[in-house]
Amino acid sequence: MDRSGQVGFGKRNRLIADLAAQIHSGRLARGERLPGENQLARQYAVSRGTVRSALAELAQRDLIATQGGVGSFVTFDGVALDQSVGWATALARSGFEITTVLLGIERTADRALSEAHGVAELIAVRRLRRQRAGAPVSLEVALVPATGPLADLPERGLVNDSLTATLAEAGLLASAGEQWIGLQALDAEAAALLERTAGEPFLRAVRVSTDAEGRLIEHVVSLLDPAHFRFHLRFSGR
Repeated sequence: MDRSGQVGFGKRNRLIADLAAQIHSGRLARGERLPGENQLARQYAVSRGTVRSALAELAQRDLIATQGGVGSFVTFDGVALDQSVGWATALARSGFEITTVLLGIERTADRALSEAHGVAELIAVRRLRRQRAGAPVSLEVALVPATGPLADLPERGLVNDSLTATLAEAGLLASAGEQWIGLQALDAEAAALLERTAGEPFLRAVRVSTDAEGRLIEHVVSLLDPAHFRFHLRFSGR
């Protein structure tokens, strides 16, 4: 085995040992969800392949259990975007020259959403993403609860111009969610913002994220240029 292989093997063993120690000590409680592959890869400075290999070993030791699941993620020009860090950060990390324009932050109401999640008032964060030397590629409206640390969001603005960072600073961490994808003809207002023709078809993605107790974290509606954005579905029967 060459030195690079030895280093990779050592990192894998350290990852296995650390996670096993957390499980045996109770720091990772029975039934608790492990961090995702991307998060573990960043935390331990290893590849996702190394993470998958380590998790397979832990499963063989009966320290963790895996179950079949379905996951979807967004790609921009074929590159997967990590939604956990926010699209602006994910696009920047992937080398795309995309700028995010904040169109507004204001209090709003959505009766159906409020009734479904028990939230009296919501805050809308409206953003436009555009290529640095080209046309806009997406229009997004995110609704978050106007409660607790987010109550004064319209007055103080986003943390580092990032809604993801703002939610994290407020301690609002998503643990589950759902996403719907369809096609929508642009209305006049959206077409003007996106510099397109009214009636032009765009992808419409709706994503709802909730915390461990099922409370609403954010409800996001995105209109995405189908020339750039795709949705990828991954599933496993393990």
